Amino acid sequence: MRSRSSSSFLITGIAASSLVLAGCATASTPTGDAGDNALIQIVASTDVYGDIASRVGGEFAEVTSIISGSAQDPHSYEATAQDQLTLSKADLVIENGGGYDPFIDSMLDASGDKNVVVVNASEASGLIEGGEGGPDDHADETEEEHAEEEGDAHADETEEEHAAHIEGFNEHVWYSFHGVEKIAAEIAHELGEIDEANAAAYEENYEAFAAEIAELEERAESMRSLVAGQGAAVTEPVPNYLLEEIGFENMTPSDFSEAVEEGTDVSPAVLQETLSLFDDGSVILLAYNEQTSGPITEQVRTAAQDAGVAVVSLTETLPDGEDYISWMSGNLDAIEDALA
Repeated sequence: MRSRSSSSFLITGIAASSLVLAGCATASTPTGDAGDNALIQIVASTDVYGDIASRVGGEFAEVTSIISGSAQDPHSYEATAQDQLTLSKADLVIENGGGYDPFIDSMLDASGDKNVVVVNASEASGLIEGGEGGPDDHADETEEEHAEEEGDAHADETEEEHAAHIEGFNEHVWYSFHGVEKIAAEIAHELGEIDEANAAAYEENYEAFAAEIAELEERAESMRSLVAGQGAAVTEPVPNYLLEEIGFENMTPSDFSEAVEEGTDVSPAVLQETLSLFDDGSVILLAYNEQTSGPITEQVRTAAQDAGVAVVSLTETLPDGEDYISWMSGNLDAIEDALA
């Protein structure tokens, strides 16, 4: 079972609401017998992880995504009493972690449920410093031994020291194919622990999903010859893992992409440094996040277009009607078409 970090964030009214809701909500208790219609209840912070969980859980799981579509920003999302009720019934919770969706930790703290299983995608992906690579890392541990190990790992940390571990970390781990494969493996592992009777089905579902991820990785690898280590720019660090996998070198000033992501002002000097990337031929592609656009990012896109640099829109959440595999396949198509 993955440990979860404590959060100092508080959701207004959630703690009080949870006391009221506790009287009318009971956690589901799956028996592992598909015949009794007791589905494993999975709650995911976003529909990206909801889709991955649905692939792994298959017919034995019911998945609820707190955030669906592009209208809400997980960084600043404020959970509702209904969200808290939904989470109170979960057998498994999937959060991105890394500072991306702190509302999940706030709800977990408010619920007071120490038994719910939590998959932290940033840790499971192996991309975060000190992150865990997947179930094989702890295959021979008992649950008690793993819990003790997790506790020891952070026993001497202050809250500030723990926060420093994600400083500079790109939390958009779902854009890493290898990371997503590890996340899916961890979900399968935890579902098998919760529902041992159907553990083989979860493993089979994971392997089918992993095979499709491998095809995406092969496509990304095949595109390296088109890129040959050339530069790319981004308006926000969302697609960086994908661009790196294809072979791009990210030339964007970090102060620019971080300011756009955090909604803070971009200094004139940093903006000029970013715009100059298109004048001197440093980059051949601009990855544009349509979900965080504004006057500054529009200025960057216009500069790229005027310089003849290819512009590709890469979103942060699942487009309507897409699943994870079709979404990422479409992203690769768009980049390949732009390079051609």
